[in-house]
Order: sequence, then structure tokens, then C-alpha cells
Amino acid sequence: MKLSEKQQELIERIGIFHERTGIQPVAGRIMGLLYVSDKPELSFDEIRETLGISKSATSNALNLLQQLNRLNYITFNGDRRRYFRLSLRKWRDSFAKEIDSITDFSVTLQEVVAERTKETVEFNKDIMELAEFLKYLHSEIPLLLKRWEEQKK
Repeated sequence: MKLSEKQQELIERIGIFHERTGIQPVAGRIMGLLYVSDKPELSFDEIRETLGISKSATSNALNLLQQLNRLNYITFNGDRRRYFRLSLRKWRDSFAKEIDSITDFSVTLQEVVAERTKETVEFNKDIMELAEFLKYLHSEIPLLLKRWEEQKK
């Protein structure tokens, strides 16, 4: 698959964005490729060859992205290969799960402060502030999503 210079640049920028969120570099580049590719689904070999990465790196990254529900695969009749594509249709569900994990972490931080020494007043206060913000964020994001969906109508 031949990529334009602009497509290659976009893949790199998308990859760097995902690296900053904790995703492995190869996995981020695969996501970038799937975003910019003219074809919405790409085979293992198309991904590997286009990005110039090893089979093991490709396999590991695809497995990670599937575990994170960032992509899935489909098959076509008469073709034994799997074709990978971004899980864009379920972004709301994925986003909701991430928001729920924010609440879980907020609760955990509150438990941390309850177990910490009372002598580190400022540090404990900073942890509680983060916990309170995460709780606030959890309550506001669904409202923001609802307003956005209403605005689209």
C-alpha cells in the first residue's frame, strides 16, 4: 500500500498522541494507519508491510488493541485472513467504561487518604482534591455528551 507524505505524517502524529496516553508506539501507528487508510479494513500483512514492522510486533500490537477494544476484526467469505478495523461505532460504550473507571479511581483515592498518616496534611489535601475533581468529572461528562447529541439534531 502506498501512502502519501501527508498520510505518513498523520500516522506519526496519531501514533504520538496514543503514545502519550500509554499505548505502545507500534499500536499507536497501527491505529494511525487504520484512520488514514483509504480502506476501512486492513489485513495483518497489509498493516505489517505498510508500517515496516515485524510479525511479532504487529501481532502483539493487534492483540493489545483488541484487548483495549480499540479495534476488532472481520473475515470475508472465501478468504481465511482477518481484516482489522477501528472500533469506532462503539466509541460511546468505550468512553462510558473509561468514565466509570474514573469514578472507581476516585473512590480508591478517597480510601488511600483514609489510610494515610494525618501528618501529611497538604499531600492528603491534594489527593482529595484530585478525587473530588474526578468525581465531578464523572458527573459532568454524561451531561456534556447529552448536550452534544442534542446539538447534532
